[in-house]
Amino acid sequence: MRIAIASDHAGFIQKAPIIEQLIALGHEVRDFGPANEDRVDYPDYADKVARAVAAGQADRGILICGTGIGMALTADKIAGIRASVIQTPEFAHLFREHNDGNVLCISGRFTELDINKQIVNEFLTTGFGGGRHAGRVKKIMREDDASFSGVKE
Repeated sequence: MRIAIASDHAGFIQKAPIIEQLIALGHEVRDFGPANEDRVDYPDYADKVARAVAAGQADRGILICGTGIGMALTADKIAGIRASVIQTPEFAHLFREHNDGNVLCISGRFTELDINKQIVNEFLTTGFGGGRHAGRVKKIMREDDASFSGVKE
């Protein structure tokens, strides 16, 4: 699988070990930065990864910042992206199975590296369940369509 990954300064310390994990599992990894722990603006890195996934240059994306929240907010604004902050392996499983999530956002400050590695593994090994979830994902994605005027009462 082709994985796009990035962090900000708060998630930087966990990025290299997660890249090592991804490579050991046989994935192709593209690191969108940053190259060091200097302060950066997380929206710039979330944008790069989300656009790579949306364009089909990567199959999935992983973003690591202090909480994961800002990265998820930014990535999810890109058409075609389903991004979320995930804090447990169980939520990672459900994110993939129920929502066909394609950009994982994790906390480098509040979640231990070992847990984040488990989350990453669940995110990469869980398939989309389809079925009743497919219709719901389709409804989620209609929000990307500028002509969609919202659900009527």
